[in-house]
Amino acid sequence: MTFSDPAPVARTSAGDRRRWFALAIVMTAAFMDLVDVTIVNIAIPSMQRDTGATFSQIQWITAGYALAFAAGLITGGRLGDIHGRKRMFLIGIGGFTLASALCGFAANPEMLVASRILQGGMAAMMVPQVLSIVHATFPAHERGKVFGLFGMVVGLGAVSGPLLGALLTEWNLFGLEWRPIFLINLPVGIAGLVLGWKFISESKAPKALKLDLVGVVLVTLGLLMVLYPLIRGRELDWPLWGYVMMAGGIVVFGALVAYEKWKTAKDGSPLVELSLFKVKSFAAGIAVQTVFGVVMGIFFLVWTVYMQTGLGWSALRAGTTGVPFSIAVSVAAGISVQKLVPRFGRKVLQGGALVMAAGVLVYIWEADRYGADITSWQMALPLVLMGAGMGFIVAPLTDAILSDVPREHSGSASGLLNTVGQMGTALGLGLVSVVFFGVIDEKVARSQVPAEIVGAFQNSLWWVVGVLAVIFLLMFALPGKPRQHVEGADAAADGTDGTDGTDGTDGTDGTDGLGELPEREPALTS
Repeated sequence: MTFSDPAPVARTSAGDRRRWFALAIVMTAAFMDLVDVTIVNIAIPSMQRDTGATFSQIQWITAGYALAFAAGLITGGRLGDIHGRKRMFLIGIGGFTLASALCGFAANPEMLVASRILQGGMAAMMVPQVLSIVHATFPAHERGKVFGLFGMVVGLGAVSGPLLGALLTEWNLFGLEWRPIFLINLPVGIAGLVLGWKFISESKAPKALKLDLVGVVLVTLGLLMVLYPLIRGRELDWPLWGYVMMAGGIVVFGALVAYEKWKTAKDGSPLVELSLFKVKSFAAGIAVQTVFGVVMGIFFLVWTVYMQTGLGWSALRAGTTGVPFSIAVSVAAGISVQKLVPRFGRKVLQGGALVMAAGVLVYIWEADRYGADITSWQMALPLVLMGAGMGFIVAPLTDAILSDVPREHSGSASGLLNTVGQMGTALGLGLVSVVFFGVIDEKVARSQVPAEIVGAFQNSLWWVVGVLAVIFLLMFALPGKPRQHVEGADAAADGTDGTDGTDGTDGTDGTDGLGELPEREPALTS
């Protein structure tokens, strides 16, 4: 670029601003979804008092969202590839906002359950587009920085939900009890809809694809058959039909693989792009993501019950106790991708697993030493270690999984990435019935219940340590460094001609996904 050609500078500057605005919008939407997954748990007692909901209905207020979300993620990602990621993002965030309003104004438990299922389905349309838009908009050498920011958002969302839910419930704004936990999504969603329409430009797969309806039915059926028994198992005392259904779900997934192979050969428009699993970084990363979801499913539920039921803490105190964890995740996520991964690669993720395990071990020791008299400040050290370890994993893992994925399949890859995470979390929630509730003696005197819960908490954490050890070993299958961080890599990592490596476009017009021609910069090197 020369000084005599100022026009390209203006275009690049405008495009750069537009894509960073777009990033802020999609990250806000991702944060809104992450918060909504956890914000409900803290307000359940208030919901039950206000609506008279039965235990089964309360369970479905949380489980209905999770089922609809997990079942629709792969389909949502593929719809973005076919019909446009911006279009599906706007449909998703608009529907999510509407569903949030229906939840907030629900007149009875049945309406609340139905609205939560709708909310989960709309989140499944919205969330896969977040990573797809990032993947289509930013060149390879900038994605590390972007995924670092994404990791920070994940960390904040993980613990901000309980804290925000506690504050909104305690404040009882306008006498609305629990309803503000849903109504708070309205201004955020409306702003995201308006700004997204303005600043996000369209991108889609470069070749015309068709929606694989048979694949949609098979993947939805398979996920429901596996997740439904896991979610309802403890309530129904783990009936035989639940195990049969889960086994049948595995058979359905086998049929899905066979059908998708046939579909690929027939017209090249499968719902699940099986060729992605030939990419080593993607296949290994998906395995790690699934098992890491188990850790999240076990820890966060057990931790909440431990503090509120075992220690007798208020929702607000339990929520504020998680602040050190949130800060540690955010700081570590930014440092890991921007500073550590370019130099040390995969070792950063493995170090994260070890640091997180060390934090869990410290927590076990403290829970044993202090029992029910443990304080919030005594929990700070293990929570900081666990948060830092999680930060070292979540942001680089997303980068590693998607680094070699062709842009035309970014929607399908993003949907798979989110789906397996949800499946892992559901498996973790199912294991809670065994590793936590399963070791509590319900016949003890009321005064001994806290001690029982403390013991169950320690037992659950030992399981978390074991799962983290498995994650550490699985990480050996990840590439030593993401492709854009390998020494000597440059902007051509997106393709041999400075493009994204597909056909010279991001799926639209050969631009950076925002209608502007990007100026390529030197890549990060080790």
